[in-house]
Parts: sequence; C-alpha cells; structure tokens
Amino acid sequence: MSKALPTRSENYSEWYNELVKRADLAENSAVRGCMVIKPYGYSIWEKMQRALDDMFKETGHSNAYFPLFIPKSYLSKEASHVEGFAKECAVVTHYRLKNDPDGKGVIVDPEAKLEEELIVRPTSETVIWSTYKNWVQSYRDLPLLINQWANVVRWEMRTRLFLRTTEFLWQEGHTAHSTSAEAVAETKQMLDVYATFAEEWMALPVLKGVKTANERFAGAVDTYCIEALMQDGKALQAGTSHFLGQNFAAAFDVKFQDRDGKLEYVWGTSWGVSTRLMGALIMAHSDDAGLVLPPKLAPIQVVIIPIYKNEEQLAAIAEKANDLAKQLKKLGISVKFDQNDAYKPGYKFAEYELKGVPVRLAMGARDLENGTVEVARRDTKTKETVGLEGIADHISKLLDNIQESIYDKALAFREENTFSVDTFEEFNKVLESKGGFILAHWDGTSETEEKIKEETKATIRCIPLNQKQETGVCIYSGKPSTGRVVFARAY
Repeated sequence: MSKALPTRSENYSEWYNELVKRADLAENSAVRGCMVIKPYGYSIWEKMQRALDDMFKETGHSNAYFPLFIPKSYLSKEASHVEGFAKECAVVTHYRLKNDPDGKGVIVDPEAKLEEELIVRPTSETVIWSTYKNWVQSYRDLPLLINQWANVVRWEMRTRLFLRTTEFLWQEGHTAHSTSAEAVAETKQMLDVYATFAEEWMALPVLKGVKTANERFAGAVDTYCIEALMQDGKALQAGTSHFLGQNFAAAFDVKFQDRDGKLEYVWGTSWGVSTRLMGALIMAHSDDAGLVLPPKLAPIQVVIIPIYKNEEQLAAIAEKANDLAKQLKKLGISVKFDQNDAYKPGYKFAEYELKGVPVRLAMGARDLENGTVEVARRDTKTKETVGLEGIADHISKLLDNIQESIYDKALAFREENTFSVDTFEEFNKVLESKGGFILAHWDGTSETEEKIKEETKATIRCIPLNQKQETGVCIYSGKPSTGRVVFARAY
C-alpha cells in the first residue's frame, strides 16, 4: 500500500482530497473544475439514485428529461432567478468550428454565431416552466409531479471533488399544483423524503428547517433544507426543497382553468439533491484509515479473503467461500470473494479498509478444520471468530447493526457539537474553538445576518422547523428575538 492518509486532525481538507482519490471515488478531469467519477464512486451514487428514485415514485412522481441548453431570454423572465445565477452561467455563442487557416488546429467559425445565446443549464426551472405552459390548461391536468436526473453546470472559481464542481450530477423535481396549500404540502413532503433518505440510508442525522431570505433559492418564496454536521465542525446543506409560489407560473404564463371556469396561475415547487451527498457521506463517517460506508450504500457489503499456503488449501477455502457467498446473495447482500493471488492478505485487508467495506471475512486452513470464519467490522475495527453454521443470518444482522451504529455515532457527534450561546463574545469563542452548530437568538433582519457573516464567516444554516418559541435578544444587535436559529460555518 502507499503511504498512510493525512490525518483529519492534521489537515482535514488534505485528508478529504486524498481519500476521495485513493479510495478510487473520483479524480480531477482535463477540464478545470470538473471531475471524473470512477466506477467505485459511481456505484455508490447509483445506490443513492436507486433508493431516492424509488422514494420519488412511491410519492407519485414520474421521471422526464429536459434540454441541457436554455435560451438566454428565458432566464430574463424571472428577475430574482437570473440575478441569483447570472455569475455562474456558461454561455454558448457559436455552433461551428473550422480549420485554422494558419494550420494551428481549429478555431470558432465567426460566421456561425447564434442569433440568441444558449445557457448551459445551471438549474432547469425556466426551460421546464416554458414547457409546462403547453401541458397545463385545466385543473384536470394538475398536479404535475415530474423529476429529472441530469447534469448541471455552475461556473465555480474554487472547486473541490464532489463538494463543489463546475459540472455535477443531481436530480431536480419540478411540480405544479392548483392551490398554494397543495404546493406547500409537496415542498414539505419532499423535504421529509430527503431527511428519511439521509438518516435511513446515509446514516446521517439532519436538521430540518427553513432558509432565511438571504439564503433562499433565487426565485423561491420559501426554501426548506436539511443540514448535516461534518467531523470538522462545518455544516453541509444536504438537500433543499423550494416553494416557488406563482413566480415561475407568472413569468411563463402557466395558467389553468379551475372548477369554476376561472383562469389562475398554477403554484410551483422545485427540489433537489446532488453528488454533493457523496462528499457528505465521506466527511460524516470516514476515519484516518479510509472510508466508513453505511452498509445500505456500500457497493461491496461483505468481502471474503482466503488465507492459504498452496493451491490445495485455496481450492478447499474457495468451495466454502463460494457457498457462503451464495447464501449471502440470497439475502440480498452484495459479496466479493477476492482470490486474486497478485496481492497478499495484508494488502487486501488495508485496501478494503480504505474502501470502507462494512464486513470483512478471513478464512484459512484452520478455519476450515474448526468450521469457523474471522469476522471483522469496518466501523469499529473489532474482530470475532464465528461458526459457519448460521453465519449468513449472523452477517445480515451484523450489517443492520453497523448501519445503526454509524448513525448513532454521527448523532452523538452532532449532539456533542451543538451549543447554545447568548452573547456575541460567546458565539465567537465557540466558533473559533469548537465549531459545530450554534443555536443563538437573531433579530430577523438581513442586515444583522450579513454583518455576522462578514465578521465571522458563519451563516444561518436554517430556522429549525421545530424551533421553540423563546424570548431573548439578538446576540449581535441586542434587539428582541422569539427563538434561536442555527449558525455554522459551512461548505
């Protein structure tokens, strides 16, 4: 194996970057700010996609696909939306290349300038709402419950694998409704879907809340979010769900005839999660030895490694191992029997530890004699010797236990790193020494929010949905406050 990873305590950022690369999740591409997601990393994303897609379909949504390119004029129709994304847009101005007359490769053909520039989608509200105008005439056409899996481009100056890249993968839901109440219910329902996925699949505890006006999605009336805490004490926004009101419907003239024959603008929502979830998964659970993957999202849940001296021993171990693999697969468990003789068992142990495989089984000649196998779990690094009789059921229960244990550890970390403060001095002290989620009173003004951000680089992550009504004074302005909000430095 190559040299050890940097430790989280020494350099968290370098630890993260090296882990992403060494665990074969992703690498930087030839295009600055873009990434290549490698097969092992993509298989984790596929598991995320599959689980989320099933959840979307259970709530009545259907998948569709919309164009990558958006006419520039579309972005001009919703003023706050274009203002929010203008600085991140990649623009297509020409449609043809030609050979350079000087023999230096190809150049843009100046005669092939587009009449109207096209924007490479940073998000799809505008192109989708322009389409919905043709799909909606009557209340009978509603609700429209559409999701798309796609890539988007936001021109980032500072990029980081999975967390912030110029191009990334995501899903974006876009729904249209006949009433405000129905659209708000949809927005909250999808937030709950994201929270359930984060907690039950990613083993990641999240806070549910509403964004402030400053942090709201461009063009939305309200933005709901889930926020998670990483091991370095920084927050990460893991998903958002937006109540759009009638803003986009009005911009694109999407009306329906209600039951009384009256024309009304429809009410909209949009919601999405992206490959940023991969970054959250890594940073929330992994350790200085490598990835720690929740079993539900691990591409390989169990690896079996033979320990042998000769081909005869390997053949005997392989017979038992393959039988065990069949038993595990019948239980829906993904398993790999690694009999590659190019690497020693010690190398393989380290490799699968680095890749976060939840359970490792080691089987040698003595295990065959005794009818046992060594079982090692990745999350706690503990080992036990277990009899082969009933081993498949034992491992199935062990995987469930590991999933719960990883969640419980992350929840305990969040609770230990959540602090209530009452003064700005205390706020700064906690922020600099510990980080984490800081619960503090805020006067509700954008001005105060901006000043706190400028002075501390901490932002209001959300106003918790379960916020307790509590009389107090703003830590910065001293003005009255009715409840605490969640501050943190964030990715």
